[in-house]
Amino acid sequence: MPASVVIALGSNLGDRRAHLEWAVGRLRGLVDNLRVSSFIDTAPVDVPDDQPNYLNAVVVGDTTLTPEEVLHALQALERERGRTRPSFRAARTLDLDIILFGDLVMRTPELEIPHPRYRDRAFVMEPLREIAPELITLGQRSKVKGQR
Repeated sequence: MPASVVIALGSNLGDRRAHLEWAVGRLRGLVDNLRVSSFIDTAPVDVPDDQPNYLNAVVVGDTTLTPEEVLHALQALERERGRTRPSFRAARTLDLDIILFGDLVMRTPELEIPHPRYRDRAFVMEPLREIAPELITLGQRSKVKGQR
């Protein structure tokens, strides 16, 4: 049965718009009924060093994949676009995060859904409010899978 998935996109290295547009194109192959927010320019939040602004967006769609399968696909897309992880919250060509996955609440060493800080991030909430305001409180439900 398909689940609604919310994915946040961000880029602050290189041609940010091209990175996000590329990712949206690739996500169309993973997620059905894809809706895409506007791209917004935002200052970096909670980063350890001086970084360029981000270009951010949110996509919403339906998937029959598991959360782990989506995560691994997103990580592969990040690597394909040149993402490296030299340090915690380093600047990046492409950042793709699962924000919500249906009404699932999941905590494993690899993945936490809903994303733990999404409600504090205007660069997630504003685009989400634009394309799927009905999903903003979805992460407050309590269907728990896994343990931390």
